[in-house]
Amino acid sequence: MSKDILIQTRGLSRTYHQAGQSLTVLQNADIEIYSGEIVALVGPSGSGKSTLLHMVGLLDTPTAGSLEVNYQDAAKMSEKQRTQMRRDFIGFIYQFHYLLPEFTALENVVIPQLIAGVKENVAEMRAKEILADLKLDHRFDHRPARLSGGEQQRVAIARALANEAKLILADEPTGNLDPETAEEVFDLLIGLVREQGMGALIATHNMDLAEQMDRILELKAGRVLGY
Repeated sequence: MSKDILIQTRGLSRTYHQAGQSLTVLQNADIEIYSGEIVALVGPSGSGKSTLLHMVGLLDTPTAGSLEVNYQDAAKMSEKQRTQMRRDFIGFIYQFHYLLPEFTALENVVIPQLIAGVKENVAEMRAKEILADLKLDHRFDHRPARLSGGEQQRVAIARALANEAKLILADEPTGNLDPETAEEVFDLLIGLVREQGMGALIATHNMDLAEQMDRILELKAGRVLGY
């Protein structure tokens, strides 16, 4: 059975201009991310990992080249269409959890669904299911300040999955966790992504984690190398 191409770029480049200086962070990147595969994005700090994630996540625009998300040309999308694609098709996970501190773990996972128009009872049911899958069924009513770092990041993962995204983009999702907790959170994330048949592009410095994924893309001097 053929797989859907979730992301396709051709000659994707990004140059920043500031104070009369130009800095090219990404050069001629050709990548494809398919449904059902988990791809690692590795490279040293400053190599362009976050820039690439921001562009394929429609948070930034390329200087040159083309980008298709779910077979749609990003350059032809209106801002409303880009927002809808980010909300419904893409789930974002960052190194910092960015949970809303005044809301409980359950509410943090319900709110994105309400914004997407899901009925509250349905949103709450799905939030409980995802949090339980992430072994947080005993933490529904806890606010972020009462959760450990690993628990906070698991809530952030649940939030990213809440709207049934087809593509997960993760930027160092375990970077702030100790090695044992990082491994546990990573295993839970990978298990859910595989179970739900999503695609994922995960930036990491941890080569042990990268080698557990299906493919590795390496960024060097702004260029993408795949193996």
